[in-house]
Amino acid sequence: MLSLPDKVTVVDVAARDGLQSFHRWVDTDVKVAMVDRLSDAGFPVVEVTNFAHPRVIPHLRDAEEVMARIRRRPGTVYRGQAPNPRGAERAVAAKVDEVLGLITASEAYNLKNQNMTIEKGVDAAIATFRIADAAGIPFLLAIGMSFWCAYDGPIPEERVLGLVARFRDAGIRRFYLAGSLGMEDARHVGRLFRGILDRHGDVELGYHVHNLAGTGTANILAALDAGASFIEGSICGIGGGIMTPTSMASVGNIPTEDIVHMLNDMGIDTGVSTAEAVAAAGDIAEMLGIEPRSHVVHAGTRASIMRSAALNQREHPL
Repeated sequence: MLSLPDKVTVVDVAARDGLQSFHRWVDTDVKVAMVDRLSDAGFPVVEVTNFAHPRVIPHLRDAEEVMARIRRRPGTVYRGQAPNPRGAERAVAAKVDEVLGLITASEAYNLKNQNMTIEKGVDAAIATFRIADAAGIPFLLAIGMSFWCAYDGPIPEERVLGLVARFRDAGIRRFYLAGSLGMEDARHVGRLFRGILDRHGDVELGYHVHNLAGTGTANILAALDAGASFIEGSICGIGGGIMTPTSMASVGNIPTEDIVHMLNDMGIDTGVSTAEAVAAAGDIAEMLGIEPRSHVVHAGTRASIMRSAALNQREHPL
C-alpha cells in the first residue's frame, strides 16, 4: 500500500520553465499577468523567471522588469532561477523570495546547458548558494537530468546520491530532482528518492515532473510514497528542456492543473482548488494563444462528468 502525505506543496514553473522554451517571445505585460493569475489561483510557490544571461535564454531577458511588476500575494513564494553566481546576484537584487540553483547529473547535458563540467558545476552551485545565503534568501537546488538523459542514457544513481551528499556537506538542505525529459519510470523514481532520504533525513526533497513518456502521474506517486514533499508542474503543460532535441522540447512539463486535480481527488491537501487551477489554465491559455494539454481541462472532473451524465439521462431517458 502507498504511504502518502496528508499535504503536498504544488509549485508552478510555467512563467520560467514554460516560457523559456516557448515557440515565440511573450511580452512582459503577459508574463506579469500570467504570474498574477497563478497567484490569484492560490499556488503557494510560483517560479517567475530565470536570471541567466540574455544571450542564453533570450525569452526571459526581462527578468528584472517582471519581478518588479508582479503583484505579490501575501503567503506566496516568488522564486527566481539563478544558474550561476552572477545570476544569483541579479536574483538577490530583484528581491526574489527564493533562489533556485541548478546543476544536472548528466555530463553531456551540463556541458550543453551550462557550458561546464559537473565538477565545475558543483563549485558554481555552491557559490550560488553562498550568495543567496549571505543575503538571507532561502535556497533550493535543482538537480536536473536525475534519472535519464537523451545524450547519456540512464544516470547512475550513485552519481546523484554523491552530488546530494556533497551539497549537503556544503550546507544546502533543500533540493528537487528533475525528470528533465519525463522518460523515467516509477520504480527508479521511488528508489532514488528513498535512497536520498534514508541517507539524509534532514533534507527537503521535491520532484520536478516532465511527462514525455506519459508516466508522470505514476512517478509522482512513487516520489510521494518515498518522501517527496513538493511537486512541480507547469500550467497548461507548457515548456520543456531547452537543450534537448526539438521534438522533445515541445512536450515536457506535466500540467499543474492535472497535479492539483489528482492530489485533491486523493484527499491530499494542496491548498489549491481544482476549479481555481482549471480556471487559471483557461485564462493563461487564452493569454498565450494555446490549448491546454491537461486531461482535467479536456475531460473534466468527476463532478462535471456526473453533471453531464445526469443531463444526458434527463434528455435521453432509458
